[in-house]
Order: sequence, then C-alpha cells, then structure tokens
Amino acid sequence: MTAGNAFKTWRLRVLIATWLSYVGFYFCRKNFAIAKTSILQSMSISTSALAHLSTVYLIAYMIGQLSTSYLSRHVSTRRLLLGGMAISGLVNVALGSCYLAGPSGYWPMMALMAINGLSQASGWPANVGVLSNWLKRDERGRAVAVWATCYQIGSILAKTFAALMLGLAGAAWSFWGAALVMAAIWIVFYLFERDRPEDVGLPAIESEQSEGAEQAASPTDQEQSGWDRQLIATIAIMGACYFVFKFLRYSLDSWGPLAIERLFGVSKDGAGYISTAFDWVGFLGVLLAGWVSDRRFHARRYQTILLMTIGMFGAFVFLALLGVKSVWLFGIGLAACGLMLMGPDSLLSGVGAIDVAGRRGATAAAGLINGLGSIGPIFQEELLGVIIERYGMQASLLTLMPSPRSASAERCTSLDAVDAVSPTSDLAGKAGNGAKGHLAPSRSCSDRHRWDATPAAWAEYHR
Repeated sequence: MTAGNAFKTWRLRVLIATWLSYVGFYFCRKNFAIAKTSILQSMSISTSALAHLSTVYLIAYMIGQLSTSYLSRHVSTRRLLLGGMAISGLVNVALGSCYLAGPSGYWPMMALMAINGLSQASGWPANVGVLSNWLKRDERGRAVAVWATCYQIGSILAKTFAALMLGLAGAAWSFWGAALVMAAIWIVFYLFERDRPEDVGLPAIESEQSEGAEQAASPTDQEQSGWDRQLIATIAIMGACYFVFKFLRYSLDSWGPLAIERLFGVSKDGAGYISTAFDWVGFLGVLLAGWVSDRRFHARRYQTILLMTIGMFGAFVFLALLGVKSVWLFGIGLAACGLMLMGPDSLLSGVGAIDVAGRRGATAAAGLINGLGSIGPIFQEELLGVIIERYGMQASLLTLMPSPRSASAERCTSLDAVDAVSPTSDLAGKAGNGAKGHLAPSRSCSDRHRWDATPAAWAEYHR
C-alpha cells in the first residue's frame, strides 16, 4: 500500500472513530432531558430542583472544558477520550440506579451529574484536536462540517434511543442502555483511533510541514513561550459569542421535550421524538455552513456566522409567537432554529478553533472556546427553570427571542475590539506544543473577515 493510500485509510478510520466517540458522549448525556418528567415524578421534586441537577452538570462541564485545555498539554488526546468515555458510561449505570431509588436518590444523582460533566468535557476539544492532525487547511470547513454531524445525528440517535428505552422499559434503561452503547463505541475507538499520522509511521500533513518550515525560518517564533495577546483576545471573543449560541442550543435541547409535553399534551416518549426536529434540520445547517464558508467565502467563517445568526433571530421569533399555536408549528419552529443555529455553532467551536490556533493548539483553543461558551447553558438552566415554574412555558420561549440579536451585535463589536490590536505578529505560540495561529479580523463589522489570514495577507490588506 502506498503512503497516500495508507494515509487515506487511516484518516477514514480516525474520522469514523472520533465521530462515533462524540455520538457515544451524546448517548450518555442527552438521555437526561428525555427522562426529566420521569425524574420529576420518581423523586417528587420541583422544576427548580430538577434544574439544579442540570446546572451542576453544566458547571462541571464548563470546568472540565477549561481543564481539558490545560491537560491537553500533558496528556495525549487518545487517553483523554478513552478515560472520559469510560467514566461517562459507568456514571450512566449509576444514574439509572439513582432514578430507581426515588427521593433518596436525588443527592447521589447530583454528585454523579457533576462527575459526568467533567468526563463529558473531554469529548469535543480532544476530538477536534485529533481532527486538526489529519485535515489540511483548505479542506477543514467541509470536512469538519461533515464530521460535526456527530452532534446532530448523535443527538437524534441519543434522544430517539432514550425515548424508546423509556417507552419500552422505563427511564432507568434510558441510562443503562446508553452505557451499553458507550461500551461498544469505546472498543471501536480503542482499535481504530490514533492521534497523529506520525503515530502510525506516516508523515505529517503538508500544511503542518510548511508551517514547521516557516517557524524554523523565524527565530521570533521559536522564542515565543506561549500564545500572544491577540490570539488570547480572539479566543476570548469567540468564547463570548459561543456563550450565546450554547445558551440557545441548550435551552431548546434541555427544555424542548418538556415544552412539547406541557403545551400540547403529548406523551413523554412522543415529545422526545418530536424534539429531534431541532437536530434533524440542524444537521443540514452544519453542512450548509461548512460548504458556504469554504466555497462561497473562500474559508472565511465570519460572513456565514453573521447571515445565519440573522436567520436564527427570525426562527426564534416564529417559535415563540406562532409555534405555541400547534404542535406542527412548534416542530417547524424547532427545525428552523436548528437550521440557523447549528451552522454558526459548529464553525465557532470546531473549524474556528483549528483556524486560529493551528493543529498543535487546536485542543487547547477548542477547550477554552467551549469552556467559555459552556457558561451559557448554566445560566439558561436556572433561568428557564424559574421562569417556567413561575410564569409558564410560553414565557420561557419569549425570553429566548432577544438572544440571537445580542449574538450578532456582540460579534460586530468584538471584531472592532480585536482589530485594535496590532496584527503584525504571529498569533499562536506553543500553547504547550508550539502552534502558529492565523487570524485577520476586519476593520469593521461590514468588512470581510477571515480567521486564517497570514501576516503577509495583513500587510496586503492594509496596503
């Protein structure tokens, strides 16, 4: 087998293994939203108390994302992922037992939700780090868009499976069944995944070799001990934008099944099935965003994010004002929200992290962006829990309407702020591994923006 064919074979294996890995993580966390009504009844708790369980998970998840950014400098992504997958699967076995324990299982379930949050946090940044080692720059947008369907298809499969187990065998099997699925995926991942081409005797991808040559030619790059201020500011801005997207995504994902059940009197498992409309069409949104950003805007991500954010605002208005009139309109609204939300979400958290930090800093950048973004779901869980309990389900939907507009405004403001920093230096330092980053923000929100422009491109732009 030639080196080219061997690379393609191994890359396909790695893409499949990492895709399945994140699907497995979703099986072990999306089941909680489907089982919420059953947990309310089994443990005899209020909606606010139920929200506390999710909040503990989300706080731990946020802390875990930031910790993964640090751990990626000292532990291989393979070990991070295998460990996280194993712990999450075992936690789900215990969660099923806590559910059966009734009210006495509430506090043990809360502790387990924290452990699950920490273990789940390794999934996205570590998998993105693996992808950065196997994908060339000019194919990242499309390739990551296809790969990122793991969290739409994964969510669909996870919710459908949890709803099926709930209907057939009870809520406990929504957790136990997920653990069995994770065990099978863990074995596949162990056999198929390798972190880098070099781990199987293959050369590094071409873009990485050229970056290495550039760095060797520049003593300044070698002297850098870490990320410079502009890259740190860029990642912070991306994380702030991602805060809004995750706030909205987790709001619909966490409370969608319960909203359908209460607004329209649909059964528990039926509400779970209908809620997957958000993910089914969101899957198309991810593919669309990746294709448009690569082909239409030539690997520029900002324009795609802005346009889809405007569409997202209209979708949330439709959901809050018209979706409550019938279950069909609600399903259409969920689908529209998924289409417009999932694309920007995947660009910010996936290919964007690779673009700005390079392959060696991708895991750390993805952990920081997702860690900052994960603060959003913490707020939504508590906020919507209180609003639903005091004012009803429709009030919670009205609360979500202004958020897409704030995401768009924040994006424009933040680009101007970043532009104030001098772009003449390279962006990513070693980040524990020595990566060269790429960013060139525009002068204003109306200008074109590209994350991966080089310093030479900056000079051409300003000339």
